[in-house]
Amino acid sequence: MNGGFSLARVFAMLGKEFIQMRRDRLTLGMLIGIPLMQLFLFGYAINMVPRHLATVVAISDPGPLSDSIVAAMANSSFFEVVKATNSPLEARRMLSEGRASFVIEIPVNFSRDVVRGARPDLLVEADATDPAAGSYAIGAIPTLVSTALRDDLVGPLKARAFAAPPLNVVIHNLYNPENITQYNIVPGLLGVILTMTMVMATSIALTRERERGTYENLLAMPTRPVEIMVGKIVPNIFVGAFQCTLILTVAYFVFHVPMIGSFGLLAAAASVYITALLAVGYTISTAAKNQMQAMQMTFFFFLPSIMLSGFVFPFHGMPDWAQWIGEVLPITHFLRIVRGILLKGNGFFEIWSDIWPMILFLFVAGTLAILRFRRTLD
Repeated sequence: MNGGFSLARVFAMLGKEFIQMRRDRLTLGMLIGIPLMQLFLFGYAINMVPRHLATVVAISDPGPLSDSIVAAMANSSFFEVVKATNSPLEARRMLSEGRASFVIEIPVNFSRDVVRGARPDLLVEADATDPAAGSYAIGAIPTLVSTALRDDLVGPLKARAFAAPPLNVVIHNLYNPENITQYNIVPGLLGVILTMTMVMATSIALTRERERGTYENLLAMPTRPVEIMVGKIVPNIFVGAFQCTLILTVAYFVFHVPMIGSFGLLAAAASVYITALLAVGYTISTAAKNQMQAMQMTFFFFLPSIMLSGFVFPFHGMPDWAQWIGEVLPITHFLRIVRGILLKGNGFFEIWSDIWPMILFLFVAGTLAILRFRRTLD
């Protein structure tokens, strides 16, 4: 072996490493793809000031003043009036089901009290399960409403338009009245932790068999691909159930997160979610050649799940294309379910709109995994 430092040997090693990097296309793609994904997600999809938040207006006193308030809401960039109704109960039901972020209630005799200078109350009910999502919109409501009535308060009423506000804006933050961040973050962590652990658990299910040399024995067994998939997935469902129990126990006794709804319903929804994640991991396992590749591929699922689900950043602050991607991911729907059950006390009919997308995702991922299962070693 020659002594001393040799540039020729260094360049030979460099050439060897570059050739290996070029052949390992998945690793090379990850080194390029992950930074680009982060750049585009943070640059285009993330917005800390949500706009066009779904708003329902419950009008118990129709008239010109009520129409002006509705028009001001519709023209504001913060609100999107999805429905105007004369039933406060219907409006609150939409808020409970997650179809609206705000309910604006215009009470009986509202116009009469404004004209008389009695300063009636305008009730604003906000879904505070995500305290950061509507904070800017809530702050804009008093000025927005007062400005909206100036064109109606003319003639003898003109002095009231520019004096004290002609009404009182009463804001009720429902489901999390004290805006405690842990009530939003801790239930969301249940979905994030399950996403990370469950996908990784089955992403190495088949690659581990190949690396240990037992994949040939697996193929020799009289089992169908669907039976192998079920055998790989079911044990991890119990692991996920244990994780759910542990996280919810800590959430209740340590962080004092309220748990209003049914634990049985939450367990059923969590079972669907866990199985969907395990199906994703198993699909990755059918495509990866080794455990390192499998772990790398999980990042391409895990990163969008964190960024586009509404866990870190307000969901309604993202552009439409990012929300469409988020709606495909099962974690987006599970976060709504777990927060709805724990904080709102939602029942089956309120969470069904988020249950069926997870079932559909499970069916698609499971079918893809079965179709991609290889009966050969290469």
